[in-house]
Amino acid sequence: MNGVLRQLPLAILAAWSLAALLAPWLPLAPDQIGLARILEIPQPAAWLGYDDLGRPVLDRLIVGARTSFIVAAAVVFLSLLVGTTIGLFSAWFGGWFDRVIVFITDVFLAFPGILLAIALAAVLGPGISNAVFALAAVGWVGFARLARAQALSVKTLDHVTAARSLGSGHWVIARRHILPLVLSPLIVQATFELAGVVIAEATLSFLGLGVQPPEASLGAMIRDGTRYMLVAPHMVVAPGLAVFIIVLSVNLLGDRLRDRMDVRFDDHKQ
Repeated sequence: MNGVLRQLPLAILAAWSLAALLAPWLPLAPDQIGLARILEIPQPAAWLGYDDLGRPVLDRLIVGARTSFIVAAAVVFLSLLVGTTIGLFSAWFGGWFDRVIVFITDVFLAFPGILLAIALAAVLGPGISNAVFALAAVGWVGFARLARAQALSVKTLDHVTAARSLGSGHWVIARRHILPLVLSPLIVQATFELAGVVIAEATLSFLGLGVQPPEASLGAMIRDGTRYMLVAPHMVVAPGLAVFIIVLSVNLLGDRLRDRMDVRFDDHKQ
């Protein structure tokens, strides 16, 4: 039983990924309006019922999960790439360049990240591409700080010093000798960042700054359902549970990944 429970988060994330990849080829009708089915409760023909326009909630939930997956994957990839590069070279060069990077990251961290993302999305305008840019513009900071801290602890190792003495370029040293040593904590950070981006994307869509109608988004579905909570609670419960389950699964997987990659944790178990 414990083994099944341990594999459940991975199974949920696999189902989320498959839904995101296969949604364009599934027989879905997320935008099909049916006036005769407005606010109908869940039933065998529609497991999650219909919304205020008679559209199937299950179909819109799958498409909304795909939107969350695309935004989360894009934001985490961009944040990881930009933040890791900046953090590694900040630690490597040091001096005034390092001080400038530290100052910039401190300025970003002085404000709640979600508020900065909301402000950027409001300036850029609604849309999925602008939401990705706004969230990535905030998300790189955590990766930069972590990469810098890890790189500072490994830049003085013997093999790094030897590579520098042999005349290896900065990019070669960072890619071949430093990055492999700091990659594990960055992967764990990316896992937790994935959960944060899912919530952030839902927040932007809830505020009308993310995906625009008629495209489906989990946050937009929750926003639309709040007006009918007393007569059609399934409109809020379904996307709300989807966000909860996805974020919980990602966090559980991140905890397991962190414990597996933490050498001190392995030594403690032994």
